[in-house]
Amino acid sequence: MEKLTQSYTHGANAVPLIGETIGVHFDNAAARWADREALVVRHQNVRWTFAQLKEAVDAFAAGLLALGLEPGERIGIWSQNTAEWAVSQFATAKAGLILVNINPAYRLSELEYALNKVQCKALIISPSFKTSDYVEMVRTLAPEIDNAELGQLQSEKLPDLRIVIRMGNDLTPGMYNFADIAILGNASHKERLSELAGLLQFDDPINIQFTSGTTGFPKGATLTHHNILNNGFFTGEGVRMVEGDRLGIPVPLYHCFGMVMGNLACITHGATMVYPGEGFDPTEVLEAVQEERCTILYGVPTMFIAALDHADFDSYDLSSLRSGIMAGSPCPIEVMKQVVDKMNMTEVTIAYGMTETSPVSFQTAVDDELERKVGTVGRSLPHVESKIIDADGRIVAPGETGEILTRGYNVMLGYWDDDERTAESIDAAGWMHTGDLGTMDEHGYGNVVGRIKDMVIRGGENVYPREIEEYLYRHDKIQDVQVIGVPDPKFVEELCAWIVLREGETADENEIKEFCRGQIAHYKVPRYIKFVDGFPMTVTGKVQKFVMREQMIEELNLEVAATA
Repeated sequence: MEKLTQSYTHGANAVPLIGETIGVHFDNAAARWADREALVVRHQNVRWTFAQLKEAVDAFAAGLLALGLEPGERIGIWSQNTAEWAVSQFATAKAGLILVNINPAYRLSELEYALNKVQCKALIISPSFKTSDYVEMVRTLAPEIDNAELGQLQSEKLPDLRIVIRMGNDLTPGMYNFADIAILGNASHKERLSELAGLLQFDDPINIQFTSGTTGFPKGATLTHHNILNNGFFTGEGVRMVEGDRLGIPVPLYHCFGMVMGNLACITHGATMVYPGEGFDPTEVLEAVQEERCTILYGVPTMFIAALDHADFDSYDLSSLRSGIMAGSPCPIEVMKQVVDKMNMTEVTIAYGMTETSPVSFQTAVDDELERKVGTVGRSLPHVESKIIDADGRIVAPGETGEILTRGYNVMLGYWDDDERTAESIDAAGWMHTGDLGTMDEHGYGNVVGRIKDMVIRGGENVYPREIEEYLYRHDKIQDVQVIGVPDPKFVEELCAWIVLREGETADENEIKEFCRGQIAHYKVPRYIKFVDGFPMTVTGKVQKFVMREQMIEELNLEVAATA
């Protein structure tokens, strides 16, 4: 293996990039593997071949056109993992609509911001999931829907939204039912779909995913067909996915891990998408692997830990498993050993990236030794460049720490309607500045050692403290607040808020948490609340969050979690 003289690599590869839209590629896949099983959704008793999936996708896509939606318009989807999610993903791609992924954990203020930021004209929702009643939340934000004609919503708070489509059989005033859309399209709409196949370009935007922003507001990473179709294909190549493989997808579809690394990897390889449940549940995952004979399994480390710790783990037959991807946060070496030994995943890989890079930019190889799989994030994905730079923008020597940058087909178009933030992230030469600190060894293996910004990764979810701080500042009693991440044995990190109250005010932990519930996602609600008179500061007035973190580790007795 040739040794690097500087921290720069290019994933040169003989396998070419796919130069097609998702719709065209999907149609070709459906023709090639028509009778092969494409989608299994266990909690909905759905079991479709590629031909049956294509039938559902084409009917729904034609129905979207019948609603008057035009290529380039935005359509949101707010749902847990369902068959309707998969149908919507491929149908919107064929219709040229930009699918806007909305986190199922979002609450009212986050939903309102997301829909208005990208001017969603339509929204597909599940009736409910866990503690979230999506129908009621939409009615709360847009009460006008109760008296609106179908497809004619005029809402004060959601001025661009016209169409709401709900899953399930119950009827809600002003909302279409998902099943009804498929019967709206006629021959002319199907003919229009065929025309669009030749008109849409693979560099067209097709997906917007919100990433928590350090400015306090999520940013809409805008991704193209080319971005995500190729990233799905090459991450699938990374686990040696082949026709007939069966992929367990317990990770959420709203995230790149599910819809790109999962769904798009499968349709580019003739593999089966298996959804064990609506969300992650270790029992459902183990049952799905056993009964569906999954050969590949995805998850964040927290998910694998939960599966390994299952009381009846030893009773499940996981012998069909071969490979998988673990991503989202660092994997403890003992967990990786157990995944290999106890779950039969001898070819498991680690992947690293970010939504803005579609998402994967580094991945370990199936035959890398265990130390590589837990001590690095692998090497640059095919056709992707990576480098590590210092504060002056110069490439550092192998082993030296700097910011991780990536460039290639996988870099997003930019943040929707936010040229300033886009320019801060993508430089003039096309490099995406990840904000992560890392190293690269002489063989091109990357390692993430920290974060330039103070992002917290809780259970695989990226959380930016600034966003939570901005929200807490709305509380009348709060004068100042700082949010940090502290170690946690289950979620890797948990959130802790240091709060300075206004003079004369009193509050307790429950009051602060109650202020957050229903307004921000559950994983953004701080687990720990500490009321203080001030923060540790530098002489120049900057808050020393690392001092706060060290103090909380000692105060909460988290030393063991910090070194795990």
